[in-house]
Amino acid sequence: MPAIELVVRILAFAIGAALVVRTMLSAIRAFVLPRASNDTLARPVFRVSRRLFDLAAAPGRPYLFRDRILAYYAPVTLIVVLIYWIVLVALGYSAMFWAIGVGTMAEAVNLSGSSVLTLGFASSVVPGASLLAFSEATLGLILIALLIAYLPTIYGAFSRRELLVDLLEVRADTPPSAVVLLTRFERLRGLAALHEMWERWEQWFSELGETHTALPVLVFYRSPKPEHSWVNAAGAIMDTAALARSALDLPVDVQADLTIRAGYLALRRIAEFFNVRYDLNPRQTDPTSITRERFDEVIAVLESAGVPLKPDRDQAWRDFNGWRVNYDTVLVALARMTMAPPSWWDRPMVSAYATDEPELRDIGVSIPTDV
Repeated sequence: MPAIELVVRILAFAIGAALVVRTMLSAIRAFVLPRASNDTLARPVFRVSRRLFDLAAAPGRPYLFRDRILAYYAPVTLIVVLIYWIVLVALGYSAMFWAIGVGTMAEAVNLSGSSVLTLGFASSVVPGASLLAFSEATLGLILIALLIAYLPTIYGAFSRRELLVDLLEVRADTPPSAVVLLTRFERLRGLAALHEMWERWEQWFSELGETHTALPVLVFYRSPKPEHSWVNAAGAIMDTAALARSALDLPVDVQADLTIRAGYLALRRIAEFFNVRYDLNPRQTDPTSITRERFDEVIAVLESAGVPLKPDRDQAWRDFNGWRVNYDTVLVALARMTMAPPSWWDRPMVSAYATDEPELRDIGVSIPTDV
């Protein structure tokens, strides 16, 4: 064998082996590694897939249509990623088969495809080919097994996330509203009962930050009900705690502070994974997506509902904005990224509300008069 051809085959074998190792490392990062790992090999698949789904769910379409389309984004992309990894492994082994002398490149590709899919219709008598074929078949089975084992973990975390999101509708209507939540608690249980809710949601935020960075595809798993969203639920709870601490005349409950902190830390971790920029140390006076006029509307509704309020409204606004700046940027960015339905801040505060889509008609954020 000429020296140049020998060097080319050695390089082909090394490149093929490196491609296989890199592909398996990508799968391990996605399926096995219990921490956030933004893998560059799989990232293009998610980006291309998202662009295709965004084209299918164009902004001009009705929300319910777009929601139905995007509900398939995460599950479909998971399957596509698995196929992508299998193809890369097959390509890597094709290079290695050709390097050891398994006929032409077409014959090497044929043997590699037969091996990775464990079909067994192709074989070779070249020394070492059988060992490569067995190892490739093993890796192909491992990739499929990883996805199968991965799905229960995803759906377990998804179910735990959606449990509190769904229960929030009972307490805060849809979309979840801090105004409805506070007035309903005042009428039914008293605002002191908020302490128990803060504790549960602090735990929810803690798990959210862990699962949605270790299993980032969960970020794009949409709620079973189109009008629900984990992003809106997170925002409503933090807004409720921020209002309770800034505007309500209540004994200080540090658990509300801890819930807000747990919330914005979780959202920031998720935002960092997706390279969302935000101010790590915002100032209390920095502007947010909530205006003073909108805040005053909220205060007026709470006052008419008989919720005890602090007399200094200017200080209440400064305190509320001081809490909101910690999570406003990442909350808005994640809502846009996941195409969440409009939050309660975007709905009329008192008057009846109806969309052009009958399935999403709502009573707005008016004061609840029932249980």
